[in-house]
Amino acid sequence: MSVHYRSCNLCEASCGLEITVEANLVIGIRGDHHDPMSRGYLCPKGVAWQDLHNDPDRLRHPVRRTATGWERIGWDEAFDLVASRLLQTKEQHGGDAIAFYLGNPIAHGWGPIILIPMLLKALGTNQRYSAASVDQQPQHLLSYLLFGSPLLLPVPDVDRTDFLLVVGGNPLVSNGSIMTAPNIKRRLEGIRERGGRVVVVDPRRTETARIADAHHFIRPGTDVYLLAAMAQVLFAEGVVKPGAAAAYVDGIEAVGRMVSPFTPEAVAEVTGIGAEEIRQLARDFAGAKRGAVYARLGVCQTVYGTSAYWLVHVLNVLAGRLDVPGGWMLATPAFDLPVIGAKTTDLIGYDRWRSRVRGIPEVAAEFPTVTLADEILTPGDGQVRAMVIVAGNPVLTVPDGRRVDEALADLDFLVSVDYYVNESNRHADVILPPTAALEREEFDVVFPAVSVRNHVRWGPQVLQPAPDTRSDAEILMALLVRIEASTMGPRRAQALDRARRRLLPRRLVDIALRIGPWGIRHGRRLSLRKVQKYRHGLDLGPLEPVLPGRLMTEGKRIRLDHPVVVADWPRVVAGLESARADAAGDGLLLIGRRHLRSNNSWMHNSERLTSGSNHCSLLMNPADAAVRSLHEADEVCVGSRVGEIAAQVAITDDVMPGVVCMPHGWGHGSRDGVGWQHAAAQPGASVNDITDDLRYDPVSGNAAVTALPVTVRAAAS
Repeated sequence: MSVHYRSCNLCEASCGLEITVEANLVIGIRGDHHDPMSRGYLCPKGVAWQDLHNDPDRLRHPVRRTATGWERIGWDEAFDLVASRLLQTKEQHGGDAIAFYLGNPIAHGWGPIILIPMLLKALGTNQRYSAASVDQQPQHLLSYLLFGSPLLLPVPDVDRTDFLLVVGGNPLVSNGSIMTAPNIKRRLEGIRERGGRVVVVDPRRTETARIADAHHFIRPGTDVYLLAAMAQVLFAEGVVKPGAAAAYVDGIEAVGRMVSPFTPEAVAEVTGIGAEEIRQLARDFAGAKRGAVYARLGVCQTVYGTSAYWLVHVLNVLAGRLDVPGGWMLATPAFDLPVIGAKTTDLIGYDRWRSRVRGIPEVAAEFPTVTLADEILTPGDGQVRAMVIVAGNPVLTVPDGRRVDEALADLDFLVSVDYYVNESNRHADVILPPTAALEREEFDVVFPAVSVRNHVRWGPQVLQPAPDTRSDAEILMALLVRIEASTMGPRRAQALDRARRRLLPRRLVDIALRIGPWGIRHGRRLSLRKVQKYRHGLDLGPLEPVLPGRLMTEGKRIRLDHPVVVADWPRVVAGLESARADAAGDGLLLIGRRHLRSNNSWMHNSERLTSGSNHCSLLMNPADAAVRSLHEADEVCVGSRVGEIAAQVAITDDVMPGVVCMPHGWGHGSRDGVGWQHAAAQPGASVNDITDDLRYDPVSGNAAVTALPVTVRAAAS
């Protein structure tokens, strides 16, 4: 029997694990009480790691789809087949005929983060899509526009703040989300113990709202008007005090002119929050000793996602919260991904090219997923004919999932790197399953960059992988060497492959740590060897002021009135009138939610995580249910422009009138041919079968899956 320590990489919190192993089997997982970040906390997902390792439905060897079903093939045969088909597509139709779709799990390991950009370059394609443009692209775009890199993402310094305003986020369930903060509940309680306050603005009384000091219902999709009105109050009452940021932030006066029409009285009816409540909210935020505004999907997943999230930055700047303890701060990761990414990839940029069909600009080298089906189904030069899916399930993730399903079935060739036969890769020609995280060494290159406290740790291998299996990095490198051989010749490609294998990951991590911001600092000489000595992780201390030095903009200045935002502002102003008309109507707006025991779609084959009541019910306010003569647990049909799904009603005053709520990532049993049996037996439909791919933020391309107009009727009618 042996005990191992590493972090959980199922979500962004990255909690420390204590894993007990006997005979190469996990016999126990619990929180690591010595982990400097999580201190013993662990959510139910972490305990379920062993379910993935023991799952009989999990693929462990390559399979090829045949007329009679899936057929196991050898690794070399699989790699040769995939590489030859991708190169054939490139030769016949050009590199952009090959698209990549990347799911959220790729951010939890070094392999895909480092190697996928190399594969894209080798194939000569710009057709990159990911779940980011359903979740958070406005955040990446604003970080690029204001700070110079899409990876410079500020987070609230929750451990020292006195006032945290949460808009459209539910950190108690997400464990943070672009805010690596294990045991966020305890951290929020710490704010109150210091005499501070937590305030939540959300159309639903979320788990976070229930423990907050105050909760304000807001009409979905109107966050932009609330935030603009709060900024207007700060200007009108003369309490704009940017502090030290005034020395490197330009355009504050212009912002004042932009928000001037949005008085609290002008937006009260639209948002559903009274004018005096808005005014007091702005005063409380500005008057707190230390404060921060934090926002997530409810703000980003709207047709005004970029402008709304820009106002999050604006409020933090106007109140002097930027780059100060207890405010809106940047982490200093030991592996400095923003700097390394700028030097080694093409992520730094915006609108350098546009999507073929709709002309939507790229953000950080990605096209928006709302146009993925267009690019596959629309004939012409540049039509996507082959696709690589890595750790993703776009049929359940991307708006208008039925159309995405149709598109994937129409591809000439599809390869997937995944553990399961899911709703998307059931159309694949080849599936390449990687080893699971505990079967390989890992180093987190992403989430320390958005952590609420600076830290670093190495993840040792815990289990021996089964014979003849491959890690995700080995899979990607095997494909890469074959594709590079077509352009540089086999000998040179193999030499480059050998060099990569010598470098990755240990030597690269060691070099990055030595030359990074913590290489020689505060008496430390950081290296991989030193990090490995700290089995529970190395605490590097609280967040520190780093601006303007860390800015990657020209002249290391922030232009708050950025031309991209200013150009879109007339659309925001014009939208206020139509928002008033919508608020006066009696239609329903759909919003999403997630569960602590659910990880998008890919952990739904774990019985311990999916036991209990129907996780996929439709929440509805009692007043809306009464109008429609609906009762608890009634079966209903929920419809939108693109289709209709079935759901079971759960009546609750946790959602405001006019709002219904349904989670994302379910509906496994609605499509034939999936390979995860327990997930397919779960009730519930895929909400993305009714989200609309024509609703998106035109600036960032992010899908507007919240505030979706829907109808709800009794199934019997």
